[in-house]
Amino acid sequence: MNHKILVWDLPTRVFHWLLVVSFAGAYLTAESERLQIIHLTFGYTLAGLIAFRLVWGIVGSRHAQFRDFLPSVNKAWQYALSLIGKAQAPHYIGHNPLGALAVYALLLLGIAVSVTGYAYFQELGGDWMEEGHGLIANIMLALVALHIVGVIISSISHKENLIRGMVTGKKHGESAQAITSSFNVVGLLLLIVVGGFWTVAYFQPAAVGLVVGDN
Repeated sequence: MNHKILVWDLPTRVFHWLLVVSFAGAYLTAESERLQIIHLTFGYTLAGLIAFRLVWGIVGSRHAQFRDFLPSVNKAWQYALSLIGKAQAPHYIGHNPLGALAVYALLLLGIAVSVTGYAYFQELGGDWMEEGHGLIANIMLALVALHIVGVIISSISHKENLIRGMVTGKKHGESAQAITSSFNVVGLLLLIVVGGFWTVAYFQPAAVGLVVGDN
C-alpha cells in the first residue's frame, strides 16, 4: 500500500536546511568588510556541515547513504527528459538521478569553496585565490538555482511536495521502503553543535579562530 513513509532522517534534514542558511548567509555577506566575521562563521559552518555529510553518507540511514544514490549522468539525463516529456517520470523514494548529481556536485563545490576561502583568509594565493573563491561560489549559486527548479518540476510531475518532504522527512512510498529510525539524537546534536559554534563565534570570535586580519 502506497502511503506516507519516513524517508529522510533528522540529521539529513538538519544538514540540508543548515547548509541552505550557511551558504545564503556566507554569500550575502561576502562583499562586506563590516560583516566579515559573519561571513567567516557561515563559511566555517558550511565546511563543518559538509564534513558531517561525508561521514553520514557512509553511516547514516538507508536513503542518506551515498550507495543509495550513486551518480549517473545518463540516468539523470533520461530522468530530465521524462520530466519534460509526455511519459510519466519514474518516482524515486530517495534522491532521483538529477537530485543525486546535484548532491554530489554541491558537496564537491562546497569543499572547493571552503578550501579556497580558508586559503584566502590565511593570505595564501593572493588575488587569484579570492577570484577563484568567488567564481566557485557563483557556480554553486547557479547550481542551487537549478536544483530548486528541478525540485519544483519534480514536485509538480509527481504531485508531491518535495520541499515539505525535506521538512517532515516523509514521502509517498511502500512500508518496506521506509527507514526504521530518524536518528533524532544525532540530528539534535548536530543542531546544538552548530548553534553553540554560532554563539561562541558571535561573542568570542577569537576562541574559534575568527580573528580578522588585514586581508
